[in-house]
Amino acid sequence: MADFRTSSQRERWIFQPHDLMEKWAAANQRAVETLAQYGTTRMKLDQFDGSVYPPDHVSVELAFFDSVEGSSDVKPLSYEEEQLTRVFYEQKIQEVCAAFKFPHKIQATAIIYFKRFYLQWSVMEHHPKHIMLTCVYTSCKVEENHVSAEELGKGIQQDYQIILANEMVLLKTLDFDLIVYAPYRSIEGFIDDLEGFCRAGNGAPQRLKLALAALHKFNDILRVFNFERYLETIFSRQHSDCPVEQFVQSINAINYL
Repeated sequence: MADFRTSSQRERWIFQPHDLMEKWAAANQRAVETLAQYGTTRMKLDQFDGSVYPPDHVSVELAFFDSVEGSSDVKPLSYEEEQLTRVFYEQKIQEVCAAFKFPHKIQATAIIYFKRFYLQWSVMEHHPKHIMLTCVYTSCKVEENHVSAEELGKGIQQDYQIILANEMVLLKTLDFDLIVYAPYRSIEGFIDDLEGFCRAGNGAPQRLKLALAALHKFNDILRVFNFERYLETIFSRQHSDCPVEQFVQSINAINYL
C-alpha cells in the first residue's frame, strides 16, 4: 500500500518557497540565454525516446549554459510573466477535466505533474498548452481512468499526436515519479470529522466556526465542492435556527482576521 512517509513525493518533490523561486528563475534565465543565442527557445523533441535538443541540434549542454552575445526581435518572458502563464494553464487543466467530467484525483494529479514539469523547464521552451494536455492524458493512465489520446484530442479539438509526442519528455522530467498525493482525501476526511462534530452537539459553536472557516479557505483554492450547499446540508441535519447566510458571514469575518 502506498505510504506518503516513504514516497518519492516527500523525498524529492517538496520544496521551500525560496527553492521554488530559484528553480523557476534558473529555467527562465536558461530560456532567455537560448533565445539570445539561437533566436528561438523551442526545444526539438525526439519522439522515440523523449530526448530534447536545442534549435540547431547542437549538444544540450551548449544550448543551455553557454552564453553568447546576440540579439533578437523576440522579447523573452519575464519571471513574473512565466508565473502568470503557468497559473493560466493550471486553470485550463481544471476546465478540461471538468469538460470530461473526470474525478478530482485526475485533475489534481495532472496539475501536480504540470507544476513539477515547469520546475525544470521554462514555458518558453515547451508550450504549456501541449504539456497541459499530456499531463491530463498521463494522469488518466496513472489513476486508471483510461482515455485515449485520440479521444482527448478530439474532445478539445487538438491534435492528439502532440499529446503523444510530449509524453516521454514529461515522464523523463518527472523522473518517472508518477504516484502523487493530492489534498482532496485529507479535505474529505476533515469534512467527515466536521460532520461528526456537528452530530455530537457538544456546545462548541466557536470551534465549529473556526474549523469551517479553515475548510472554506482551502475550498476557495481547490474548488472541491459547493461550500454553501454543504453548510445547508449540515444545518438541515441539525435543525439549526441560525440562517446559513448569517453563519457564512461569521466564517468570512474569521477569514478576514
